[in-house]
Amino acid sequence: MLQSVSGEGLRVFSVAEWFEHFVKGKGKSRSNRTAAIYEQTKCLFIEFLGHRARLNIAAVTSKDIADFRDYRHSLGLAPATVNLDIQMLSAAFNAAWKQGHISVNPCAAIEPVKDKPQRKQVFIPEQVTALVKVAKGDWKGLILTGFYCGQRLNDCANIRWRDVDLVSEIKTIRFQTQKTGAEIVTVIHPALEDHLLSLPAAKSDDAFVFPSLAQRPVSPLSKEFGKFMDEAHIEQHSIRERSKSGRSVNALSFHSLRHSFSSILANAGIREELRMALTGHTTRAIHAKYTHHELAQLREAIAALPRV
Repeated sequence: MLQSVSGEGLRVFSVAEWFEHFVKGKGKSRSNRTAAIYEQTKCLFIEFLGHRARLNIAAVTSKDIADFRDYRHSLGLAPATVNLDIQMLSAAFNAAWKQGHISVNPCAAIEPVKDKPQRKQVFIPEQVTALVKVAKGDWKGLILTGFYCGQRLNDCANIRWRDVDLVSEIKTIRFQTQKTGAEIVTVIHPALEDHLLSLPAAKSDDAFVFPSLAQRPVSPLSKEFGKFMDEAHIEQHSIRERSKSGRSVNALSFHSLRHSFSSILANAGIREELRMALTGHTTRAIHAKYTHHELAQLREAIAALPRV
């Protein structure tokens, strides 16, 4: 009937075709980072389905989604990561439902994996001092930048001299975060300023501040940082095992410098709004995970309650 009236047949999508179509649309309407996450989830789900990815998208059932969720969880991935996978799939199936390609979203009945977050630990200042002492080459500046600016490893490693202002009365560094695409401007601490001024003069403003570490994958950099932790005799332990890959998520990593940054500011009484502006957190819920109040201060807070 549609063919006779409009001259066009009803378009039918396979699972693979629909997800390809959906992800392309996200690439046009969302940030590059968000589009990349959708692309990754698409590839993982299509790979999981195998030959069934060639079936009509309406053939996907809630059991398929639950099996994918359980498979991802069995890899030792964090519950938040697994739940994000399902949210991404649900968005794709919801779009298919709205356009009439399926009658029900198979993700709607899927319960999220129970999240028992095990938070990253923080470095105390003495540990950061020990790390800087054993660090070699550009790593000294990178560790100082992580501690004094509270930014992610990749963003710290890839700053250029054009992002650094050591001339104005208030010295600043501008970060273009790869995760969110947001621009964050933070004030340079005097200790970091001294180190940056000690570095060789750059040939151009486009030069990287830490050239030996810039444009390198995060994983190798994280491993190198772990070696400095060993040399500094900083004890390490894992907070989550990844059974399939044999790897584990450690309590301390370069990212812990970001936690340290936020926590030290919080314990010093810096307002939450200022801390969020400096770290680039957009919600209080996320920011709260990065704030580790010292037990002594919590004890003082409790002591304010009257005896009854």
